[in-house]
Amino acid sequence: MVFDTVLVANRGEIAVRVIRTLRSMGIRSVAVYSDADADARHVAAADVAVRLGPAPARQSYLSIDALLAAIDRTGAQAVHPGYGFLSENAQFADALNSAGVTFIGPAAAAIQTMGDKISAKAAVSTFGVPVVPGISRPGLTDDDLIGGAAEVGFPVLVKPSAGGGGKGMRVVHDAADLPSALTSARREAESAFGDDTLFLERFVLNPRHIEVQVLADTHGDVVHLGERECSLQRRHQKVIEEAPSPLLDAATRARIGAAACDTARSVDYTGAGTVEFIVSADRPDEFFFMEMNTRLQVEHPVTEMVTGLDLVELQVRIAAGEKLPIVQTDVQMSGHAIEARVYAEDPARGFLPTGGDVVGLREPSGPGIRVDSGLAGGTVVGSDYDPMLAKVIAHAGDRAAALHALDAALADTAVLGLTTNIEFLRFLLADADVAEGRLDTGLLDRRTPDFAPAPPGDDELIAGAAYRWLQSWPAAPASPWDVPSGWRIAGRAPTTIRLRSGDRTDHVWLSGSPENATATVEGGQTRTLRASLDDDRLAVTIDGLRSQYLVAAVGAQVWLAGAGRVALVEEILEAPVRPDDAHSGDAELTSPMPGTVVAVGIEDGTTVTTGAVVVTVEAMKMEHALAAPVDGVVELLVGVGEQVKVGQVLARITATEEPQR
Repeated sequence: MVFDTVLVANRGEIAVRVIRTLRSMGIRSVAVYSDADADARHVAAADVAVRLGPAPARQSYLSIDALLAAIDRTGAQAVHPGYGFLSENAQFADALNSAGVTFIGPAAAAIQTMGDKISAKAAVSTFGVPVVPGISRPGLTDDDLIGGAAEVGFPVLVKPSAGGGGKGMRVVHDAADLPSALTSARREAESAFGDDTLFLERFVLNPRHIEVQVLADTHGDVVHLGERECSLQRRHQKVIEEAPSPLLDAATRARIGAAACDTARSVDYTGAGTVEFIVSADRPDEFFFMEMNTRLQVEHPVTEMVTGLDLVELQVRIAAGEKLPIVQTDVQMSGHAIEARVYAEDPARGFLPTGGDVVGLREPSGPGIRVDSGLAGGTVVGSDYDPMLAKVIAHAGDRAAALHALDAALADTAVLGLTTNIEFLRFLLADADVAEGRLDTGLLDRRTPDFAPAPPGDDELIAGAAYRWLQSWPAAPASPWDVPSGWRIAGRAPTTIRLRSGDRTDHVWLSGSPENATATVEGGQTRTLRASLDDDRLAVTIDGLRSQYLVAAVGAQVWLAGAGRVALVEEILEAPVRPDDAHSGDAELTSPMPGTVVAVGIEDGTTVTTGAVVVTVEAMKMEHALAAPVDGVVELLVGVGEQVKVGQVLARITATEEPQR
């Protein structure tokens, strides 16, 4: 019998997505949350919500004791772990089993075997699943690895046995570079996973990342649901995924699917899982096992859209002891689906994590379009968790149509209040190799240097200025003097608004009334303007061309979503006119991302020289050191452990030398 109550041990878009299926099945859902997520969308979506603890994941989403207490309070009979956090934690699965609660996933033994890449390769090899040639046995020393590398063949890939996400991995092309690569890989693996065990694999040239979705019940039935192509990734993190792969032919699809099913059988797997393979673009009929993810994948929606199956419902039914309702011949793939991950990050600044309050939100809809999102108006995106915000998925009859539909959907997606990677995603979809399906795991990194955000246009500056102007225009003026029309006896004086957007700072002059105005951007021509504001919708007609914007303001910032992109313009004060101000050598250090101050290199009032590290900020396990740009005396504004926002001033430096003029 299917469960009455299921607790979702996760947050964000995956928690919202799981809760949606639970509701459709008539199952009571329990959400859990940290203090940072008290007002989050998944909390509002569930039937019941339980606080776990403070924002840090170790005190909330990763606390097995806190989750067990939440289960006890709510009477949950089963737990869906989503992905990330405790989804592949054998200790958590064992703890649930001991408490008489069903873990919606495989047995702890399967998690443990597949969680160690060396034991996983050994297990699947006994079932004839092809593995990448290499050296993989427990306890390999650096001498063992160096001695066997020549037999494996260069280039080789150094890989940690534990963990994932590309941490500790090194590609080595020459034997002379291997010792130092092993040393740094062990250090990183120990730091990230608490385990410095390494092994070697032959590095497959022009590699493509192809994975197969499998389902297995407790009655011995195993099926696969076709493959997904996940080659578009950055630093081993997937960005765009699709189903089916444009590389495989029908015969290879059948063979790789059978190998995935054998992988599941090798560990008596139950539930939904994903078997990841590496395939050379040069030899598409040859594939090798990489690893198995013993959970639902982020990219599972593309499989759902081409098969018409709900993987979460099937997970729940399998965990409840039901037989799979399908056999292999029932699985049919229809059309093509592509997914793009929307992240809170700034591609123009090395993909630094961003953050802030979501002050405006627009999500696409329509035939073949799906959005899995954890966002809502007012959501606070901080630095405590993964920066993925949502996924936009498009399904169409063929790959070209799906690409076009996804691009259109992304153009209609807007998150106001923080910088996202949406513009970069559209840049990637427009790439000729992506359009033709000529993919490999290095393509995204090769294209990244060519990306630059589109510069702000005059129309966006005028729209931002018009929004500020309309805010100052009274709805029911008591007298003509209340209207900021610029009227003077000697002629109208325009309203002047100074705006910064991207690398440009310009004045915008507005004259007349919103219904009949003129606008001039510094250095440009005077243009006719009509503007109106209805709540968060700004309509602007410039020289007869009408545009509509979703608009929101945060202090002096104005966020505008229109014409397929999001623009940020900021009203700034006039430049200083006193000589000593205009030429001051003083400096401010501002945080490039939301995060936590993890180190302060000097004391308040210390005199520093140019280049001295003053403050270090950490977010998403990434550290960013801020150094003094001038010689001077430091005024510290933050301390270690403090949470900071992007753009927040962390320290001021008063120059000690008079700058040259």
